[in-house]
Amino acid sequence: MTVTQRRPVLHAGSLLAFRRRRSKEFAEFSVKLAGLFTQYDIPGDSETRLKLFSSMQWLWKDLQHISQLPSVPKDSDPRVDVMNHGRSGCLIAEKEDFPMTIQFYAPPTDGMKTSDRPLLFEETAATEPPVQAARVTVGVSDAAHRLQMASLLPQPPQLDPQGHPVFLSSAEAPHETLPACFLLKLQPAVPMTLSFVDKLRHITDIPIPDVDLQWAPLPKLLTGRSNGPGELPDEQDTIFTVPLPGGALHRYVLLAAAWGEAPAQRAAAVDSIPFTHPAHVPALLQLLRHQSAINTLLRSCIGPPGDGAAGSVPDLHLEVLPESETSFSVTFQRPDADSLAVLLVNVCDSSQITCTLFGSGMVDPSVDEYLSTVTKRFMSVPVTLKALHGRLEESSSAPLSPGRPATPEAENHRSSTTVTAPSGALTARPQSAAGPEEGLAVAESELLPEITASPAGASYPDPFARADVFTPGDQ
Repeated sequence: MTVTQRRPVLHAGSLLAFRRRRSKEFAEFSVKLAGLFTQYDIPGDSETRLKLFSSMQWLWKDLQHISQLPSVPKDSDPRVDVMNHGRSGCLIAEKEDFPMTIQFYAPPTDGMKTSDRPLLFEETAATEPPVQAARVTVGVSDAAHRLQMASLLPQPPQLDPQGHPVFLSSAEAPHETLPACFLLKLQPAVPMTLSFVDKLRHITDIPIPDVDLQWAPLPKLLTGRSNGPGELPDEQDTIFTVPLPGGALHRYVLLAAAWGEAPAQRAAAVDSIPFTHPAHVPALLQLLRHQSAINTLLRSCIGPPGDGAAGSVPDLHLEVLPESETSFSVTFQRPDADSLAVLLVNVCDSSQITCTLFGSGMVDPSVDEYLSTVTKRFMSVPVTLKALHGRLEESSSAPLSPGRPATPEAENHRSSTTVTAPSGALTARPQSAAGPEEGLAVAESELLPEITASPAGASYPDPFARADVFTPGDQ
């Protein structure tokens, strides 16, 4: 009896979908396979590399499947909705068998234009916020992990009561135990605070090596500065002048004592996140979006490189202070009184941002909702403060309606006194257990938001139709 040996069948994407190979084609096939391993930077010997590439292809297929599951749209632009809110982001394969990319966050691009002249191409490239993306690949791991060799989605795919995809565990499907893991290689790297880095580990159960992370105050990482020659040390305050539409200027001060000494504000630029299961990806993307939203708002307080407004007098001086790992406050001089007001910005997640105004003297409770709407739309602190400052000026110049005397709350705010910190700077801050304790703060009763009801029919106009908020139509 003659025994015929069959060659093993290779399943690993389009290049590996070969049932059989003639000997004259094998050399060409080997060259292509080696190039593919190099393109993905896949570690190990040929057999291990083949298994890792196959596992990565199954991972990508599962991500494609969960991206097609029904969901409630949150943005009018379908592509932006998928990128900023999709379970697996916007999946991109540049061409067949090339590394796959997930685009997962893009801030609005219609909020800031500082002059009426057309921008040059290089200026546009420098000022447009980058799209946050991650390349999907594999890397060597000190520990062995179970990696899928088949889909981990039940058939048909299911959603749990919270709307999250249901997955099988790696042990419930074909898998291989290998000294490697999947990687999200972030492009560009995302500055993340310590608590967010810890949350990454809780999701994946794989720590990010601390030796690869260099810790610094979050604002310093957002500016891209280091303690090289000519750079400011961590203990020195940073001051930025930010130009706005219409020629307005804001000057933002970030106190080094507040940002540098608060443990919750120590951050590191994370460029690679290890994981082992497709169920990790939606949770990781949500966490990355949350940190990216915080970073976007803080970056909006940072002026362009160089001080193009040198010698100009700012229209508004503002102090930005951390309050917790997900919130910060902006203190500014009221235009209608010799006292300070404070805007507290709380980033609950990338799509839930709330603003609370303290010490403004305004008696309309809808102002907080108005400011929250403007902030979520433009993701810019200067745009929000410009709109708020204009609203306060209008409120102070508008006469009281007949039969509507000034309320005690409003009178108290208008007669409130200025608070001076030991350094001589003016400050007024909301009470926050998580925030730093430097300086003095106004009394708690001084900061309680007004609760007097607005007059019947009173409402704020569409913030995007106002002249003091930049809209795309102003370009």
